[in-house]
Formats: sequence, C-alpha cells, structure tokens
Amino acid sequence: MTLIQALRWRGMIQDIMPGTEELFEKEQVSGYIGFDPTSDSLHIGSLVPILLLVHLQKAGHKPYALVGGATGMVGDPSGKSEERNLLSEETLAHNIAGVQKQLSHFLNFDSKQSNAAEMVNNYDWFKDFNFLSFIREVGKHITVNYMMAKDSVKKRIEGDTGMSFTEFTYQLIQGYDFYWLYKNKNCKVQMGGSDQWGNITTGTELIRRKLGGDAFAFTCPLIKKADGSKFGKTEGGNIWLDKKRTSPYKFYQFWLNTSDEDALNYIKIFTFLSQDEINSISKEHAEAPHQRLLQNTIANEVTTLVHGLEELQKAQEASQILFGR
Repeated sequence: MTLIQALRWRGMIQDIMPGTEELFEKEQVSGYIGFDPTSDSLHIGSLVPILLLVHLQKAGHKPYALVGGATGMVGDPSGKSEERNLLSEETLAHNIAGVQKQLSHFLNFDSKQSNAAEMVNNYDWFKDFNFLSFIREVGKHITVNYMMAKDSVKKRIEGDTGMSFTEFTYQLIQGYDFYWLYKNKNCKVQMGGSDQWGNITTGTELIRRKLGGDAFAFTCPLIKKADGSKFGKTEGGNIWLDKKRTSPYKFYQFWLNTSDEDALNYIKIFTFLSQDEINSISKEHAEAPHQRLLQNTIANEVTTLVHGLEELQKAQEASQILFGR
C-alpha cells in the first residue's frame, strides 16, 4: 500500500489536491503541518496531525512541524464562532517551548537522516516583515473576492459576531507560511484538519501566482464521536498530552471508555497496527464484545505511544485495583 492508500484506509484523508498522490510516489517529499501555540500542551485532537507527520516520516518523506509564533498572535478564525483572545509574546514563547518538547517525542529530529524532522517558527520570518511590505508582496496577489469565498470567512461574516480585519488576514499569513517553506525549504505539501482547507489552498494559490510553482495539499477529517459530540472533550475538559494536565491513568481510561462504534474508527487512526492485525482484532472483538478487545488494544497502544510503557503499566495496575477484572 502506498502512503496515501494507507492513510485513506485509516480514514485520515478528507480533501486531497489533484497530483498529491503522484508526487509522493515520484520523490522524497517535504510536507508540513502547523500547530497553534494557544497552550503549552497539545491535546488528543492534535494527535491526528502529529500521526500524519509520523506516517510521512515512516514512509521516507521529510516532515516539518511549524509552530505558529506569529499566527498565534492573530488567531485562526477557522471553525470558530467568535474572536479569540490574543496572547502576549511571553505566553506564546512559553507555549511554543512546551509544544516543541512534545513534538520531539513523536518525530525523529536526528539531522544525520535525510528525512529528519525539522521544526520551524513562523515568527522567524514575520518579525521583520512590516505591514507595507506585506500588503505589497502578499496582499496584491490574492483578491478580496477569493478570500471572501472561503467557508471560514463566510460563516463568520454572516453570523452575529462578524470578523475583525486581524482575523480576516489570517489566511494570507498562513498562505505566506506555505510560500516561505516552499521557497526556502522546498516544502511542496501542506496538511492539516479539514477546517484548514481554505487557508491551505490560499497558500497553494500564492505559490502559483508569485513563483509559478506547483504546491499540493491534503486534509484529514475532524474526528467526532459517533453520537456527534466533540472528540477529546470530557466533563473535566480536554484530554491533554501533558501528564501534568491529564494523568496517564485518566488518559488510559478515556480510550478504554470508547464506544464500540468509535473504537472501530479510532484503532485505524490512533495506532500503527497493520490492516491484517486490525481486521483480526475487530473480528475477535465482534465475537466477544463484552471483553472490549478493541478498547483495550487502543488504550494500550495510545498510552504507550504518548506516555511510555511504564506509565501504561501503572495505569493498568490502578484500573485493576479500582475496577477488578
């Protein structure tokens, strides 16, 4: 199975630009995903983009993780119904350090490898970019009509709260990120959640108009529970990757309490088990659903991935004491 075929089977592709699949088969590709530093820890909703980068690297391609030191000062309107509070530089710096530390746990940054992961911060290329230069070099290439046609913009403008000019410019800033990485790092593919499609395609358009280049993209679906409720949210709030915010025991229990319907999807998305292994586990689970083999497998795999084997064993022991067999 090719990389894109495998990701499709896992349910990790929603939109894909024509030519993207062929590009991955033709050469070693550099691809990136942006991470929003609104907190000093990522949560399990961020696991999907992280795992996309891991799949990319496992397939021999080069992953870039972009931490939005500049875009974090603006706030992404995609999927939001109202304007976010803007963060101070000090808070952003603290959050970026936390996010960088977490990403290094999943990706191989060993520079001796030809496909070593790299981390970039868009503040590095925006900090000296003044407003007049930006509107000359970027703004003149993308029409307001093009920007207004994006769903993320239309929904906000038609809603009650409206949209500030700050948020309206977000897609240009993210588009410039892709342009900068394409030009300076030969990064040809951007990935992200399906709510990012509008921002991502602005980047491919900017690359085409300014450089005459071909850039590509695909998005993964936003994960939802079968009952329609938000994935990764509990009564206690987000499930974080930082064990100080969400204990490994609570993290383990979250996956253990997944419904059968969700577990069938999650085992493909959140584990690296092969198609044969997953088919075998799913079949065995269907024969004795009360043993919750799917849920146990996911809880074991994801807790080990995020917190390590020792923390998994502690979570299992604590569960055993509290709930017995």
